[in-house]
Amino acid sequence: MKTLIASLILFSATAVYVTVVNKNTKQMTTKQKILKAFYPLIMWTGKSKKEAVYNVQHTNPSIDFYSIKIELNDGSILDMSTLKGKKIVLVNTASDCGFTGQYENLEKLYQQYKEKLTIIGFPANDFAQQEKKNDAEIAQFCKKNYGVEFPLAKKGVVIKNKDQQEIYKWLTDKSLNGWNDKAPSWNFCKYIIDENGLLDSYLPSAVDPLGKEMKAALGLD
Repeated sequence: MKTLIASLILFSATAVYVTVVNKNTKQMTTKQKILKAFYPLIMWTGKSKKEAVYNVQHTNPSIDFYSIKIELNDGSILDMSTLKGKKIVLVNTASDCGFTGQYENLEKLYQQYKEKLTIIGFPANDFAQQEKKNDAEIAQFCKKNYGVEFPLAKKGVVIKNKDQQEIYKWLTDKSLNGWNDKAPSWNFCKYIIDENGLLDSYLPSAVDPLGKEMKAALGLD
């Protein structure tokens, strides 16, 4: 009986916590609300899974990064050459992932430093089918729940296969980028491009967009 009572108390407390955390969310599923509520715990337990790699030799690409163009969520085309002189964070995203809460800190990072860096999200359904929404639904979800204003690309493929987007082919093929073959291992992996179009680093999902490791990779205070 005591075990049952304790379980009921824990369940009730958890339900209240999830409700409080999600008081301002809109059009979220129950799963999304639970994931958002327990995002801090997910980030904490993920710290041991870091697999960051860095371009320590400052190797130049064989194919110019600035020659790439991407289609954005709204159908417009973004030419990477328009971003010369800025650092760029490219991150594959999903709406139903334990790391989805990173949208909030990615937006904060973008707003704080957007004069010298930009962030581009690449929605993909490549990991455990955690992004089933279409482009319009993704844009609405990100804006309403996380205030996202940084650009979102058209939903596509980031893992290595025949449908992989051009920009991710460049990011994950050392014959193109000069040194890195590492593809995203899960949602919310980050690739950093420096001001001169070099692939500078790859940071895995568990790296907080506002954490010390991220800011060090970006050369921010």
